[in-house]
Amino acid sequence: MRYFITGGAGFIGCNLSARKLGAGDSVTLYDNLSRPRTEHNLQWLRDQFGDARLTFIKGDIRDYEALRAAVTDAAPDLIVHLASQVAVTTSVKNPREDFEINALGTFNVLEAARAQAKPPAVFYASTNKVYGGMEDVAVVLDGSRYRYRDLPQGVSEQQPLDFHSPYGCSKGAGDQYVRDYARIYGLKTVVFRQSCIYGERQFGVEDQGWVAHFVIAAAFGRPITIYGDGKQVRDLLYVQDLIDAYDAAWKHIDTASGQVFNVGGGLANTLSVWAEFGPLLERLAGRPVPIARGDWRPGDQPVFISDNSKARAMLGWAPAVSAEQGIERLWKWVTDNPGLFE
Repeated sequence: MRYFITGGAGFIGCNLSARKLGAGDSVTLYDNLSRPRTEHNLQWLRDQFGDARLTFIKGDIRDYEALRAAVTDAAPDLIVHLASQVAVTTSVKNPREDFEINALGTFNVLEAARAQAKPPAVFYASTNKVYGGMEDVAVVLDGSRYRYRDLPQGVSEQQPLDFHSPYGCSKGAGDQYVRDYARIYGLKTVVFRQSCIYGERQFGVEDQGWVAHFVIAAAFGRPITIYGDGKQVRDLLYVQDLIDAYDAAWKHIDTASGQVFNVGGGLANTLSVWAEFGPLLERLAGRPVPIARGDWRPGDQPVFISDNSKARAMLGWAPAVSAEQGIERLWKWVTDNPGLFE
């Protein structure tokens, strides 16, 4: 099988590429290498698998003609569209660039697929941020964590869309374009509204990839700032479980096409961001982990938990790696590779 992965040298992209190259598939990576340390991931893939079935193209999804030509040359069966501007804070500072990468870039990917004599399927990495702040959803504080009062399984795909921030708008625009291209043009497309993906080869920073950021900071004694009271709850999805969801959607592509799936850790894989995560990190580090405190940030949800029921029913998918297991694996990778974090 032939894969074309935009943002393929990023965290999710390189893990997906490794899985597919290891299975004997061909992979074309399309990436402008703008994120720090993506060169490390690209070199890691080359060291592991060579160049026989791995093709790298340095390119930008904002350049439609270059992207279309690359897709034509690769003749993929599936495009996995991961390239994006990923931080809410960055989108607020530079909304035009955020729009051009996330909204226009996704439109370009769809048009590049539609231009092919045999159009490939398109998978899109969306985000739970398309649901906005969910201010109308009742939340209660229960000991060390917040919880939904009336959503016992978490947030389903039936939750109204409510794009907050330029990032929410741009990712949400892509989300809806991808869905609609299945209806209007018959492209085989699937939208994954992803929730807190983490794992090896993630070079997290404060504004994005917070699980890896906390692990890296705790491992090397770097500053951590907790905004709000630290009892905010998130569901964590280990990257290999996400790739399993992609595989399940491909296996069921005829029924999955045109569908939107929430994919997160779900109820079984939740942590409050410091009240519960902090003690876990201190156990792994074998020492106290100091933090600074900051005010709540605008738009920071007290809780987000993905209801994965639709993906379980239609794709037969559910997370297999617990939050504790995944964080321990991430900790081991970080502490085994200190040179990557100098």
